[in-house]
Amino acid sequence: MEIPNKQIIFRDYIEGSPKETDMILNVGKISLKIPPKSSPSSGGAVLVKNLYLSCDPYLRGRMRNFHESYIPPFSPGSVIVGFGVSKVVDSDNENFKIGDFVTGITGWEEYSLIHKTELLRKIQSDNIPLSYHLGLLGMPGFTAYAGFYEVCFPKKGEFVFISAASGAVGQLVGQLAKLHGCYVVGSAGTSQKVHLLKNKFGFDDAFNYKEEPNIDAALKRCFPQGIDIYFDNVGGEMLDAVLLNMRTHGRIAVCGMVSQQSLSYAEGLKNVFMLIPKRVKMQGFIQSDYQHLFPQFLEHIIGNYKQGKIVYIEDMNEGLENAPSALVGLFSGKNVGKQVVRVAHS
Repeated sequence: MEIPNKQIIFRDYIEGSPKETDMILNVGKISLKIPPKSSPSSGGAVLVKNLYLSCDPYLRGRMRNFHESYIPPFSPGSVIVGFGVSKVVDSDNENFKIGDFVTGITGWEEYSLIHKTELLRKIQSDNIPLSYHLGLLGMPGFTAYAGFYEVCFPKKGEFVFISAASGAVGQLVGQLAKLHGCYVVGSAGTSQKVHLLKNKFGFDDAFNYKEEPNIDAALKRCFPQGIDIYFDNVGGEMLDAVLLNMRTHGRIAVCGMVSQQSLSYAEGLKNVFMLIPKRVKMQGFIQSDYQHLFPQFLEHIIGNYKQGKIVYIEDMNEGLENAPSALVGLFSGKNVGKQVVRVAHS
């Protein structure tokens, strides 16, 4: 017996920023029982009811006809996939039982049959909201942790700057830096977000880059002694200005370049030469390279969260049908905090 299954379908490859019309709401059908021997080679499949879906900037890259990235593009006409939190409703995999909550790669649909169960992680009961496993305890949180500690190598007392600082990654980087004893400044695109950085997340200072006529001058005002660590989420003009303000032996962790993700042809940098006299290390990274650190990441973040030393903000959209608008909003800064879509309550 099959039931209706709402899905978000990827229409076709895009140029520039994604639009809501690049995604189609479709109603398919699905059986709530796993077909016999559906995935014998992988130890069994699981059928899940999707509860929360994660909207992340990297999804825009998968909507381009570009095959040279670390993750392949979507196929036109297919269901969009990404990180989610789900509940197991049927399983022929001994590692997952009916009723288990799991997080990992799933479809943008009400129910998903998942064969690649090695990409799923069972959520242990920890009295933390399930949706936080897409942000604070998920890929963005781990990106912040791995990038800050494994790429930036912070020292107590250093000067740290974070762009897109109120987003899913930036808000945690700033709090980790404060816990480490650093001086922390963030940039964001609205006065509301600047207020959050200073009054919710505990940044020492913050500024609205849209209200600054000169980013270089804003950085010199905030960092008269220069910047030791820059956690880059935007690239472009911001990165170019930071290069002029780095201290000797500074480190730049290139996490994302959202200012360039809407451009078919990325802008070049003018101040890269500053890497030489300042002996600055600039490194791109992907969180999956550090998966061996995931258990200690969970222990560190959960411990500090439960002690009230870390806070987290998410932006929740209700309903699968609103997933396209939630994703599109990332690229104009509509979200405040980690963008999540609630598909179902339980």
